[in-house]
Amino acid sequence: MKYYSLNHNAAKVSFQEAVIQGLAADKGLYFPESITPLPKSFFDNIENLTNEEIAFEAIQQFVGDEIPASTLKQIISETLCFDFPVVPVENGIYSLELFHGPTMAFKDVGARFMSRCLGYFNKDKKDNTNTVLVATSGDTGGAVASGFLAVQGVEVVILYPSGKVSDIQERQLTTLGQNIKALEVDGVFDDCQDMVKKAFLDESLAHKNLTSANSINIARWLPQMFYFFFAYKALKSQGKELVFSCPSGNFGNICAGIIAKKMGLPVTHFVASTNVNDTVPRFLVDGKYDPKPSIATISNAMDVGNPSNFIRIQEMYGNDLEQFKKDFSSYTYNDEETLEALKNIYKTDGYIAEPHGAVGYLGLKKELENYPNAIGVFLETAHPIKFLDVVEPALGITLPIPTQIESVLNKEKVSTKIKTYDELKAFLG
Repeated sequence: MKYYSLNHNAAKVSFQEAVIQGLAADKGLYFPESITPLPKSFFDNIENLTNEEIAFEAIQQFVGDEIPASTLKQIISETLCFDFPVVPVENGIYSLELFHGPTMAFKDVGARFMSRCLGYFNKDKKDNTNTVLVATSGDTGGAVASGFLAVQGVEVVILYPSGKVSDIQERQLTTLGQNIKALEVDGVFDDCQDMVKKAFLDESLAHKNLTSANSINIARWLPQMFYFFFAYKALKSQGKELVFSCPSGNFGNICAGIIAKKMGLPVTHFVASTNVNDTVPRFLVDGKYDPKPSIATISNAMDVGNPSNFIRIQEMYGNDLEQFKKDFSSYTYNDEETLEALKNIYKTDGYIAEPHGAVGYLGLKKELENYPNAIGVFLETAHPIKFLDVVEPALGITLPIPTQIESVLNKEKVSTKIKTYDELKAFLG
């Protein structure tokens, strides 16, 4: 498999080169040269396959022969060492819980898969270190820190906006030490992301062998398709159409879902549910892509003004807005609506959601008006405990502390505060 740049001004590269580089030489996102649908027999028999078998069949074409099949299966086994339950919430609506991994966020899958791929590619490089440089608006930092902890030949530098991630999220990315470094940025997520992109453009940092572990990296992004296959496996026997609603920030999850559909997964419609950072909902109204600075909300992991992965979605539809709209809708909700949804879901169904899942639920409910006979699935992307300052007062409950979270609560936070790109550059050396 070869990968090309979506800026169309760089050479095609292998899977290994795309993973190590993160961005193309022309600073475009990499995209696979082809997407081959899986055989009908795969979907006919999917309920008889394990999650690991499903994941291997889904990802194999994108890796090719660059990682031996036995090694790839081992990477997948280590990546998928937790459950992905599909939980009934109300009649015809399910929550796909993606928070049962080590940092209790969906990004555990992509971070673990990428770290192990990078570790395999580095296994014989004794004197060559890669620096993973990543910006986070919430859960990416913790998942990347956990996934890459102690990986040979990899240094990790995580930028996060000061005061704009939850206390638990901050502890998960600032307390591990070893090869993990945290930079606390005086600004918003977009400032962090801009610094990261600028570093990739900076030729004077070439010696650092920078790569990204945000969903712009294909090895972080592509495994996110697994969730949708797993949900289909769980719900197939009901014989109904499927509508997925993804809480959307950088649009990595929904983009991976669409690639799964292009591979033949029977999905009727996708919903990108956003908070007030509404660049994509506005685009669907007038066809104008007009990103704006991000606004802080209680669903902070979605506080993204210029979602990186949207260009990949446009590529899959040939930039044809009308074709795109047949498969895709996007709705925006403010904090008040999000809180009201949290309360209603708990009061009516006894289900404890968190702000991102609540936004996904709202978008799903709206779209199901167009598909009254379909099954709806919204993605719960993080455990409610990570947002206890919102969830507990909203629902009037006290959440028990899971083991994964308890382990970081008493550890000392270690971070370096920066304001400017020059300070980042000096830190990287």
